[in-house]
Order: sequence, then structure tokens, then C-alpha cells
Amino acid sequence: MSEEMPLHVRVRLPLDRFSLDVDFRTTHRVTGVFGVSGSGKTTLLEAVAGLRRGARGEIRLGETAWLDTEKRLWIPPERRHIGYVPQDSLLFPHLDVLGNLHAGRARALRGGNHVEQTLENVVRVLDLAPLLRRPVTMLSGGERQRVALGRALCSGPRLLLLDEPLASLDAGLRRKVLPFLHRVQAEFSLPILLVSHNPVEVQALCEDLIVLREGRIVARGEPRDVLTRPDVFPLAEHEGFENMLPARVIESSAETSRVRLGHGPDGPALTVPRSALPPGSPLLLSVPADEIVLALEHPAGLSARNAVPARVEKVQRVGPVCLVTTRVATDAPPVVAEVTADASTELHLVPGTVLYLLIKTTAVTLYEDASAGTQRG
Repeated sequence: MSEEMPLHVRVRLPLDRFSLDVDFRTTHRVTGVFGVSGSGKTTLLEAVAGLRRGARGEIRLGETAWLDTEKRLWIPPERRHIGYVPQDSLLFPHLDVLGNLHAGRARALRGGNHVEQTLENVVRVLDLAPLLRRPVTMLSGGERQRVALGRALCSGPRLLLLDEPLASLDAGLRRKVLPFLHRVQAEFSLPILLVSHNPVEVQALCEDLIVLREGRIVARGEPRDVLTRPDVFPLAEHEGFENMLPARVIESSAETSRVRLGHGPDGPALTVPRSALPPGSPLLLSVPADEIVLALEHPAGLSARNAVPARVEKVQRVGPVCLVTTRVATDAPPVVAEVTADASTELHLVPGTVLYLLIKTTAVTLYEDASAGTQRG
């Protein structure tokens, strides 16, 4: 989200068990809203979209106000120029894929958008060309999500709202669709508000993360920092906390690939499941925090292919476990390992401790360009 187009949401809305009561301003391109089911995440999106007439307060994108109850202003949903992708994609079953993409054409024209150019870009970014004449009743779950996302983009939105875009998909389909969301983030210049209860999604896609609990903001900041806070981590752990790490392909063999962590030349090399991408290609990979073993000395005689040198930056106690935040390179994000509190004590883990992260190849998941496929070892 650019500095010229900040999103300001100050909303209060009574619900059954609590009231949604939030006040935030963001200039980030992708802002995530995280929390357990029933915390008010979807209600927040519906209020921004104009689907909750009972909402009171102010909602503004840049200089455009969509809600201002003090001025008795309420702009209806169809005039807010918002692309909304709900949890169930709600495609028009009587239309094929191209017909669904054209569903918002009139609204896009009213907004002054170049509809044919937008359609061309959407089809390219979401790889929809092979599907255009297919009935939506014959689409897989991942294909339906891509079409729903494409339909929202083709309507010429000024803001994109995504409500649990991967929640209805199994793990394999999530790994295939997430790179498409990453493409949208990179190639379309519009702000995104994304609701999710999945730590992988919010780390891969969001620059800013808001945590809701019973309708109120209880934490906010960079996704990794927020998710590893002692008061938030139990929520993330319940869904499976994983480190999301950028990398580049070095080389590949018949069974595995070597990648370099981080964005520069100094990151450590890692052996991972085989990638179909050529050397030099960027990708994302994830490693569950509870799959990382810590060693104070370089190990020998182990099946784990990766022993990555690291330095401890932070140790946090969260109930019976400790989160150990480590740094593996200056140009790579921190890597968090989850160990028992007893293990942390016995290893005398404190900031500055030098150790090795032992990571099995099979513990790594690759998220790469969808045209090349994804896999898990």
C-alpha cells in the first residue's frame, strides 16, 4: 500500500458475544488479519466492504471516505470499488470461466479501467488461459480460487479483500495456489487486506499483521515477530507455525536441490526436495519450528542433510516450550526453533550462543512458481 493511499479503519459493531472495536491505519501493500475462528476477522472485512450496515465509525482509503457516521456518510458496496473474495468463492455456476471474469466488467468500465488489458494481465498472472471456456462446475478447488481471485481483479478494484483464500483447500492445493497469491501481490499495484488463521499464509504474503481476539486488536507488527510473541504463539502453534524463508536455487540432482537462503550471496546452502526451477530462480521454502534440532557442536553420523551454523538472538518461554530465534546470515530472515524448556536449560541457550540448526530435507516444503509445480519431500 503506497503512502498516498493509506487505509484507515475505525469501526465499532456489536456482535452476539462481543463488539468488533478496531482502529488502525496501514500503508502496507498487504496487511494481514490473524486470529482464531470467531474473533471478528470476517466481520471486519464485511464492514470494510460495506456489507454491515450496523457498523459505526470511519473507513477511508486515501482521500475517499466510504463510511463516516459523524457526517452520516455510508457508501454502498457497489460504489466502493472493492474486490472481495469470500471464503466460499461463489462463482456463477451458469457461466464459464471467461463469463465469470467478465462479471465485473460494467463496474470496471464505470471506474475508468482498461478492461481488456486488465483481463489479459489477470489471465497471465493466474495462468487461466487453459480454463477460459471451461464450466466452473468442472473446476478443481484450486482452480475455483484462482478464478474467484481473477474475477475480483477484473472488476477494477481500488482495494482487494481476501477472506481465508486457502482455507478450503487441502495441503497440496494450498502449496499450488499460494504462489499465485504471491504473483498478485507482486504484479498488481493495489492494497490488500487478507484474513487468515494460517501462519504460513500471513508470513508469505503480508508485510504487516494485525491479531484480533474477541473483536479487538491485541498485537500488531511484522508477521514473524508477532506470531512468535508468547501471547500469540499458542494460536500460531495450533495451526502449525513454520519458518517462511526466501531462497534461490543453486543446482539440482535427480532427487534433491541445493538452495541458498536469503537474498544475497552470504546465506547458507540447504539441501531440499528437488525443485523444477532452473539455477538462480527465487522460491519460498518453509520449515516447521518443531522440526529443527539444535546442536552446540557440528554433528557427525546423522541422516539430517543440513547442519546450518547460527547465532541465538532471542529465547522466549511459552508454556512448556522455548522459542529460540536464531540468525543464519545478515541477508536472511531469522529462523525460529521450538524446543522444550528443559532442552533450552541444558544447552544454556542465551543470546549470542553459537550453534547448528539440524534440518532434514524431508522437513522442507517448497513454494515455487506455479508453472513449475510444487512438492514436498
